[in-house]
Amino acid sequence: MKRILALCLVAAAAGAATGALALGPGEQAPDFSLASAKNSPVHLADYRGKVVYLDFWASWCAPCRKSFPWMNELKQRFAGQGLEVLAVNVDSQRSDAEAFLAAHPAAFTVAFDDQGKTASIYQVKGMPSSYLIDREGKVRQVHLGFRDDQKQELEGLIRQTLEGAGK
Repeated sequence: MKRILALCLVAAAAGAATGALALGPGEQAPDFSLASAKNSPVHLADYRGKVVYLDFWASWCAPCRKSFPWMNELKQRFAGQGLEVLAVNVDSQRSDAEAFLAAHPAAFTVAFDDQGKTASIYQVKGMPSSYLIDREGKVRQVHLGFRDDQKQELEGLIRQTLEGAGK
């Protein structure tokens, strides 16, 4: 946990020092290769042609406990329209993530980034951080945190992206 917090603080400080923002809307989402819960490789490029809700999370993240049931609902409601939910865990100990998943099961793909490399590439500023990626692989929306009162807005953005609106 300390390593991930340090990673987030370093990224925030670097962004503040350079005036740079996190990976933002309109930018190509960087590809990555990570191990899934079943130890098979997960490549973002394999999702091209689908809308991806990419979520970075950690076992110690309180809002993540609320976001997982919501992401399960998203996957169920919008999978037929081309939505994929992909959650990237950033815990340095996979056992911490597995304990979280035992309590908060995921009906979507979970990948593990125990070195924090993918989180660094995406310039993740905190937990959870989500990236809505369109069918062409471009970031449409970046969202930090999770609150129940934001679900409707996020779902509206997902619907627009699934419909191809706002390109």
